[in-house]
Amino acid sequence: MNQTATRVLWGIAGALLILAGIVCLGQPGLAAAVVAIYLGLSMLFSGVVDLIIYARAHGRLYGAGWLLVDGILNVLLSIFLLFHESFALLSLPLLFGMWLLFSGISHLVRSLDLRSFGVRGWGWFCALGILFTVVGFLSFFNPVASLIAIGGTAGALMILQGAGYLLRAVFGGRFLR
Repeated sequence: MNQTATRVLWGIAGALLILAGIVCLGQPGLAAAVVAIYLGLSMLFSGVVDLIIYARAHGRLYGAGWLLVDGILNVLLSIFLLFHESFALLSLPLLFGMWLLFSGISHLVRSLDLRSFGVRGWGWFCALGILFTVVGFLSFFNPVASLIAIGGTAGALMILQGAGYLLRAVFGGRFLR
């Protein structure tokens, strides 16, 4: 897969996550089931994009192993959200927190790999990784409040996750050898 196609896929994944986040923010009264579906579809697409990019460019991509882990976790969590809706409603705050926590750790480790290779722009990924990790960790403390505000929380955090993918698209040339 060439560099342009990789950047385009990251851009599409970022735009879809941002769009899903805007929908959640614009309609905070959405039922948690609808948020679970939006979140599940967005996570599924972004996970599949990560896996496709890993399969096509893992030999030339810095931090490829973390991209693979992030993709697998996104796909697994999205399948759980999409096909176990009743349980997803009860566990949505926990699943959402786990997604952010794992994604944040993945971004953080990947940013440190980029730093060690001297790639400019690694600090943006480090900042996003820290933010995702902290918010994911904090979501475990009050799951009831998290469920009540899940529309706004999910919307804002999906926009941040989409920003991470857009950063990959913009700085994509720096990740490929």
